[in-house]
Amino acid sequence: MALRKFNPITPGTRHKVLSKFEDITSDKPHKPLLRPIKKSGGRNADGKMTMRYRGGGHKRRYRLIDFKRNKYMEATVLTVEYDPNRSARICLVEYTDGEKRYIIAPQGLKPGMKIHSGKQATPNIGHAMYLSDIPLGTIIHSIELHPGKGAALARSAGSSAQLNARDGKYAIVKLPSGETRMILVTCLAVIGSVSNAEHNLQVSGKAGRSRWLGRRPRVRGVVMNPVDHPMGGGEGRSSGGHPRSRNGIPAKGYKTRNPRKNSSKYIVERRKK
Repeated sequence: MALRKFNPITPGTRHKVLSKFEDITSDKPHKPLLRPIKKSGGRNADGKMTMRYRGGGHKRRYRLIDFKRNKYMEATVLTVEYDPNRSARICLVEYTDGEKRYIIAPQGLKPGMKIHSGKQATPNIGHAMYLSDIPLGTIIHSIELHPGKGAALARSAGSSAQLNARDGKYAIVKLPSGETRMILVTCLAVIGSVSNAEHNLQVSGKAGRSRWLGRRPRVRGVVMNPVDHPMGGGEGRSSGGHPRSRNGIPAKGYKTRNPRKNSSKYIVERRKK
């Protein structure tokens, strides 16, 4: 995937850097796998705003993604498509029995290539395999945390993990955050890294592009009143005291994870700061 820059003919194009979308082979999604999305605007069932700075944005339709990869037969990649609901690209694949599904597209997967799932798969790009069958040192993504529940880890654009070791019924995987974690070897993972690796290098160029994505302007706490934020108020430009959230929880390094969380025993090494 490549990036393109623009001639600065307007203020919005002066710093804009976008994808060339060279890897996309179709601009028409598969209609049977589309579902409507109802936008909440950050409001709950009572109409109260519980999540600020959301609203508006372009109308989207959800693509049903097969995160479980539990169809253990060969499939052919038909198209690579853009998904407005995620940073990664998606692939439309057709199985030998004629069923079509969307999957997260790995880097380098192209139309016409074959993929497989389960024990009969070989360690090639796009194949879904159990952690017990994947060679050590392999780069993987779309990893399950619980067998059969579907991929939960390393799903965003360009992310990947590495299978480091196996110890009994657990595999030791180094995650994109730098955390090393034990995961059951009966969990599935996909070979390769996620597509659209240069997504983090894109520059929107203007505030309106954030509005298209449904993101409203974010107000800093220090410019609010004391009734609205712990860091608000003061005469002139006040620093606002210790950095904290609207609910008073300290920012800048304060650990919010419950120390008695049940899954902490599976973490071998914490993520790097």
